[in-house]
Amino acid sequence: MNKEMTTRAADFAGAATVAPWLRSAGIVLGASLLLALCAHIALPLWFTPVPLSLQPFGVLLLGLLLSPRMAGISVAAYLAEGALGLPVFAPAAGMPNGVAHLLGPTGGYLMAYPAAALLIAFLRRRLPGRFVSRLAAAAAGDLLILVCGALWLTVATHGSFAAALPLAVVPFLPGDALKVAAAAGTVTGLRRMRRKNP
Repeated sequence: MNKEMTTRAADFAGAATVAPWLRSAGIVLGASLLLALCAHIALPLWFTPVPLSLQPFGVLLLGLLLSPRMAGISVAAYLAEGALGLPVFAPAAGMPNGVAHLLGPTGGYLMAYPAAALLIAFLRRRLPGRFVSRLAAAAAGDLLILVCGALWLTVATHGSFAAALPLAVVPFLPGDALKVAAAAGTVTGLRRMRRKNP
């Protein structure tokens, strides 16, 4: 009897150990799928090589929903999928999938995503759990994405940072303001629903 109980306890402990790994893998898979879907909702702009897409919204949302560790890992996994050639990045004219896409004109935005998600999650944990706090955290992450995108485009075009701003930052400010507000509002709504239905 004791041996049977010990075996069952060991099996239960083993299942408890595996469950967090499965949960983490599911989160990473779901997060990368969300980013891929957001990336393919894109609109090319004739005056800049950077398309208008919902991809930043996905990054902001993950940063507000996940822990810093899971947010960073999930977005990094998404970039790894794209680097391997999976069609998860926003379509860009003349840009192939894979590592070449990461080194293209939009590479600065893409490579800033893990750091932005981590920063947002870090700030969210340290600020009060209110809409304004989530808005501030998402705005900080979005600003990081835009600045890195402009810096990368500066290097890619051998131009100046000032010249990159009208191509990489200014056209996206109104849309990104909406994405920041939408991400903060979505998470605030989800939290309220969770409190009402524990």
